[in-house]
Amino acid sequence: MRESFLHFLWRWRRFDAQNLCTTTGLPIEILHPGEWNTHAGPDFFNARLRIAGTLWAGNVEIHLRASEWLAHRHSDDPSYDNVVLHVVLEEDQPVLRGNGGEPIPCLELKGRIPPRVLETYQRLEHERAWIPCQGFLPAVPEIIRLNWLDRLLVERLEQKTGAIAEMLATTENHWETAFYRLLARSFGLKVNAEPFEALARSLPLLLLAKHKNNPKQVEALIFGQAGMLEGPFSDDYPNGLAAEYRFLQHKYSLVPLASGQWKFLRLRPANFPTVRLAQFCALVNQSVHLFSGVLEARNLRELENLFEVQPHAYWLTHFQFDKPSVKRAKTAGRDFVHLLIVNTIAPFLFHYGKTKMLETYQKRALGLLEEIPAEANTIIDGWAELGIRARNAYHTQSLIQLKTRWCDAKRCLECAIGNAVLKQ
Repeated sequence: MRESFLHFLWRWRRFDAQNLCTTTGLPIEILHPGEWNTHAGPDFFNARLRIAGTLWAGNVEIHLRASEWLAHRHSDDPSYDNVVLHVVLEEDQPVLRGNGGEPIPCLELKGRIPPRVLETYQRLEHERAWIPCQGFLPAVPEIIRLNWLDRLLVERLEQKTGAIAEMLATTENHWETAFYRLLARSFGLKVNAEPFEALARSLPLLLLAKHKNNPKQVEALIFGQAGMLEGPFSDDYPNGLAAEYRFLQHKYSLVPLASGQWKFLRLRPANFPTVRLAQFCALVNQSVHLFSGVLEARNLRELENLFEVQPHAYWLTHFQFDKPSVKRAKTAGRDFVHLLIVNTIAPFLFHYGKTKMLETYQKRALGLLEEIPAEANTIIDGWAELGIRARNAYHTQSLIQLKTRWCDAKRCLECAIGNAVLKQ
């Protein structure tokens, strides 16, 4: 048994409270269990209890065994001086307040846990199914699931904004530069995220802005800094870019990335880093003020138009330099743009709105996720097999958060769905 189970029992009063008394026989009446504390200090603040007819207001500390009070050195911590009740599964020894002071009233829960609640908890703890509550899920009211998923979406966005805050800190709160770097990272997907971000860091946005009216120079800077113009080449296009880059490299004292950082293995040709770099070039050539464009976009369609760019004509018949292929458009497709919105644009808008206290942008971020079709991946397939089908990216992001951050970690006792199962 984990201590968190006792937290659940106390918080929701899911134990037998008939003839409740301390281990020394003093009657207890719980007026309010207190506010659950997930940080340092006692487990519940501001509880209100009546013990032997006396009204007490203070904190409640919970342990599996009373001796853990001493093991955790609470007697030496002033923040525990206001504990009015020690709730334990088993009192293996009495606990005194401070150093040798009066005994702290103790409530022992052993023998008071309803068998059905205990059995359900043990099933959740030891379940080896895809999610712990798999067998109980159909009985959980839909309103509980939906409200919890709404909360988890905000939690997921706030987790993603952690990386945004860190990036802003390294760019002196320059929103355009931070967005440019994280957008570049998203272009690399998981496989090439690191070299893409390194490329953006090595190639300042202000430098690209100096050459915004010369697409060939922008392409030369991006491919050259990526270390992909070392040649020799047979085709005129990469040779021209290489010559342009040599001039710009000398002018700005640029140091390119090692070309070996880029990964092609097991990628579909459409996801080759050369293709994604070509699309990124087209996007930067269209505008170096990318985040301003995002802020101005009023709906999903305008964002799609902003990011569905067409690279240089050379890439119609190539996936890599000097390797001709069947003619095929290399536009940044709608599915890829939706991926950018989900992973970078929506979190950026959400964080911008929160930082600037502009709720409009937070709502716009949530609205974009509602407009984007549901993502397709193994996690969403798993939920579908359990009868939970996502309607849009708003739901898929929530379900991914639930599976990866809650179900996999077996946080059932903190989860609204797990709580509903235990309360059945």
